[in-house]
Amino acid sequence: MYNPSSLKAEEFINHDEIMETLAYADINKNNLKLIDEIIEKAKQRKGLTHREASVLLACENTDKINKIYALAEQIKKDFYGNRIVLFAPLYLSNYCVNGCVYCPYHAKNKHIARKKMTQEEIKKEVIALQDMGHKRLALEAGEDPINNPIEYILESIKTIYSIKHKNGAIRRVNVNIAATTVENYRKLKEAGIGTYILFQETYHKESYEQLHPTGPKHNYAYHTEAMDRAMEGGIDDVGLGVLFGLEKYRYEFAGLLMHAEHLEAVHGVGPHTISVPRIKHADDIDPSAFDNGIDDDTFAKIVACIRISVPYTGMIISTRESQSCRERVLHLGISQISGGSKTSVGGYAEPEPEEENSSQFDVSDKRTLDEVIRWLMQIGYLPSFCTACYREGRTGDRFMALCKSKQIQNCCHPNAIMTLKEYLVDYASPETRKIGEELIKKEIGSIPKEKVQKIVTDNLTKIEQGSRDFRF
Repeated sequence: MYNPSSLKAEEFINHDEIMETLAYADINKNNLKLIDEIIEKAKQRKGLTHREASVLLACENTDKINKIYALAEQIKKDFYGNRIVLFAPLYLSNYCVNGCVYCPYHAKNKHIARKKMTQEEIKKEVIALQDMGHKRLALEAGEDPINNPIEYILESIKTIYSIKHKNGAIRRVNVNIAATTVENYRKLKEAGIGTYILFQETYHKESYEQLHPTGPKHNYAYHTEAMDRAMEGGIDDVGLGVLFGLEKYRYEFAGLLMHAEHLEAVHGVGPHTISVPRIKHADDIDPSAFDNGIDDDTFAKIVACIRISVPYTGMIISTRESQSCRERVLHLGISQISGGSKTSVGGYAEPEPEEENSSQFDVSDKRTLDEVIRWLMQIGYLPSFCTACYREGRTGDRFMALCKSKQIQNCCHPNAIMTLKEYLVDYASPETRKIGEELIKKEIGSIPKEKVQKIVTDNLTKIEQGSRDFRF
């Protein structure tokens, strides 16, 4: 029985409901009257149900698809403006006891170099990331209770927050580790994490169990119910995602939105972020071995449909994707991207020797952070290193209330300007700084309140003089 308010995985992600939804979408994919009604509902900026959104995803009418794209771009602007938040992943360890068949960290892979960073090595990596200009990290680690216990993760978080190098500081650490207990989520909350991120990989239970044949991750219910335990443990910002290419994309799309509906129904707060990774080549993983891959057009359509269905959520795309693909979906709803990323254990302080490859997947966008920042500005976006909401307590329902009312821009836009200024002064190349200073002048003029304009202008002068970390 489908029940979004249930705490049982197979009830809030209900297979029969998904299959009925896909059948309904197939019947109505050319029902232009219904499609128009759903698009009109989406214009109210209050989201769509998984069934309504599935009709739009199945739609084959070019005119309607273009309307979906235009609406997605406008909704993104309404909620997030032209800001794009930057982050980098930091892999602590690739030791893992699971048998995931799509990931080179699987326990049977004897070819890949196994690594675990010491706290001293973590310090060097964090300093290297700070020297690039990063303020926000996504912490990654394989699941291994011996090599990567929760105590190691907590110690690493403490180390990261403690490092202040020149004008650098990591101000927000998001954590992407395996499903765990309520007690461990409480410990992560106490350690000061930002968002807890966990990708479902696939919502199709039978496929999930086949793709995770061994290890604790094999337990579909325990994994799928992790966000409820995280919420119970006090973490009110959680990030969802599926790995597109493992199962039929329309099934995954419906399941993803059902998970978002479940979080809203039970906790009153939907996902803080949704990530949209596609399976990529890695050490002993050939993506062509999976027959559910999606092309760039389908990928763009998924991003747009998620954006109009869950308008308040942040959407993330990583360096898995190429520059051209990332540019396309930035216009359709993406609000966070990684830059200058390494998917190896370490690799920021010193390049990893080729014979010691520990990467989880191949990076497609290999540009430096400075090149990514310059590119974003050149195509009309405001790069942001802001972490103010997390540090000012604007998380969970408090953040969502501000976001849904579109009031969050009153804080985020000036904060983005000030954090960009920090980057330009401390880390940018001369060319990037020149473009950035011109952009800042333009963006200050678009702040609606004169009082806020003056505060920002005064703070920009103080940043030039050496002060840091101003925020609304």
